[in-house]
Amino acid sequence: MARDHGSFPSRAKAALLLIDVINDLEFPDADALLEQAIPMAKRLAELKRRARKHRIPVIYINDNFGRWKSDFRRIVEHCTAKKVRGAPVSKRLVPNEDDYFVLKPKHSGFYSTTLDVMLEYLRADILILTGIATNICVLFTANDAYMRDYSLYIPCDCVAANTADESRYALSQMNKVLKADIRQSDDIDFKKLGAGEDGGASGKRRGSVIRLISERR
Repeated sequence: MARDHGSFPSRAKAALLLIDVINDLEFPDADALLEQAIPMAKRLAELKRRARKHRIPVIYINDNFGRWKSDFRRIVEHCTAKKVRGAPVSKRLVPNEDDYFVLKPKHSGFYSTTLDVMLEYLRADILILTGIATNICVLFTANDAYMRDYSLYIPCDCVAANTADESRYALSQMNKVLKADIRQSDDIDFKKLGAGEDGGASGKRRGSVIRLISERR
């Protein structure tokens, strides 16, 4: 069966989740977050490059900004436009054509989204959580992932909050309570995690997946 229409993603033991990195950051106190997020985005772009090299699926988990008619392509266009505060981060992390995305209405990437079904399709057991903000949406998503028995990696240099102290505290809690591995991104060995493989309709996990088809800016 053909694999190029997006219905049957490749299988992989691990998946890389980018949480709220396509973001206009147009809210109070966002300047502080932007200062932390710009260097984070550079490191995350490299982590994503390495993940793709090993055929690890990349999933964008993005806020719908309270607009239930949101279109992810339009969100990308808006957040990478000139004069948008979050553009320096969003431009560095523009999705590739074969990346996946989930729009979320609340803090957790699992709440009222298709993420559960997508991960079942991929057969992923390990989640690498990255993005914004460490102590809010990353934390809430990590909590829900832990309750679903996923093994967690949350690289400490690929998440950002308003301050470094807030980020460190959230990371320490996720490490202690959720058993998350918070090593730096350079220390994540994708060979040990297991490279992805071409999938198909076979397998015991089923569901529906939406794949992003977006032109790279």
